[in-house]
Amino acid sequence: MINKMVDIRKSQQHPVWLQEYIDSPEKQRQLYKRTLRVVILSQIFGGAGLAAGITVGALLVQDMLGIESAAGIPVALLTLGSAGAALIVGRLSQRFGRRAGLAAGFLAGGLGAIGVIIAALFNSVLLLFASLLIYGAGTASNLQARYASTDLATAKQRATAVSMAMFSTTFGAVAGPNLVGVMGEFAQSIGIPTLAGPFILAATAFILAGLVLLLFLRPDPLVVSTAIANAQEEDSIVQAEPNSESFTINKRGIVVGATVMVLTQFVMAAIMTMTPIHMGHHGHGLREVGLVIGFHIGAMYFTSPLTGLLVDKVGRTAMAVAAGVTLLASGMLAAFATADSMVLLICALVLLGIGWNFGLISGTALIIDATHLSIRAKTQGSVDVLLALSGASGGVLSGMVVAHSSYAALSLSGAVLSLLLIPVVVWSRKI
Repeated sequence: MINKMVDIRKSQQHPVWLQEYIDSPEKQRQLYKRTLRVVILSQIFGGAGLAAGITVGALLVQDMLGIESAAGIPVALLTLGSAGAALIVGRLSQRFGRRAGLAAGFLAGGLGAIGVIIAALFNSVLLLFASLLIYGAGTASNLQARYASTDLATAKQRATAVSMAMFSTTFGAVAGPNLVGVMGEFAQSIGIPTLAGPFILAATAFILAGLVLLLFLRPDPLVVSTAIANAQEEDSIVQAEPNSESFTINKRGIVVGATVMVLTQFVMAAIMTMTPIHMGHHGHGLREVGLVIGFHIGAMYFTSPLTGLLVDKVGRTAMAVAAGVTLLASGMLAAFATADSMVLLICALVLLGIGWNFGLISGTALIIDATHLSIRAKTQGSVDVLLALSGASGGVLSGMVVAHSSYAALSLSGAVLSLLLIPVVVWSRKI
């Protein structure tokens, strides 16, 4: 049997460049660091593209339709588009590598942003909705890029690797909303509606993010890590010492990780979506909205290095509980804060961003721990579909809740819902 396995292994020769990475831990470490640098650069651009569109999407649809209850439609369409794109990007990544999947998603997102601009120019609601769906592909790639940073990471580096990728998004994510006013003025100066201005920035940023990955994410980290894992498993079989961690797929871990991310995404999307509308009702202008959302998105990503360290050191489940507690505090503060207080609104949205960050990084680490490389990218894409759908649901329901009750009721509902993370974690600890 052993001789047969040796013969099989000899017949499965890798290209010379790939064999070098399989045989050299030093080359693996170098590629891990290079991959992180490339992902970080792409995430800076991707964050700007993501944040610019989210900031004014609700206001643009409300302006074109004149219906307040439709304000949640942009986030819903964006996240529905992100759901479909997440599935496609995951499948493309599994088959062709991270480079092909992520670059395709970012470039599609850029085309969607261009479509939004054209829709605003011609006041076409149908084109606007279709373009927002395509724009969601950029969001899907922006999220899935975090997985690329973990492909060559060790088990003790995974959350930290995710956090570094997410932290780099901060620069673009904070700049995007704070350029809303400037981009609006620029758009108006060239004959484009003011609210479509941020999508000019989004189109440019997403396309640049895609090109960075397409040109520089070489060798592909998923291709290399899969080859390394396969070679290690072949060695284990030949030596009759199977590595159970390599072969086991932890379905409970996948369910828990997905649930943590889905719940935090739902609560975050619901409250974030209606905050600009809530502020508009109380006399706040576009610059104030950009400032609050900028702080929120900054909190979503800026705390990532600390979160990654805590997830790796303190534990995945402990940080999932911390996500629920933080989101609870955010919802309570948003519900009871006076609407004219910028300070309290900023604090509430910062806590909302931090809670989301805790949930996403701990949930992501749980998913990676629970999957094998042979199905990891595909599984990650499928989980991100649920993540996007939860955001879409939160966006749609938030508009309905506020239209029929109040922003305070929405925030309190989100606070209560976030507590569900605790029983999920308790269940995950049962063997």
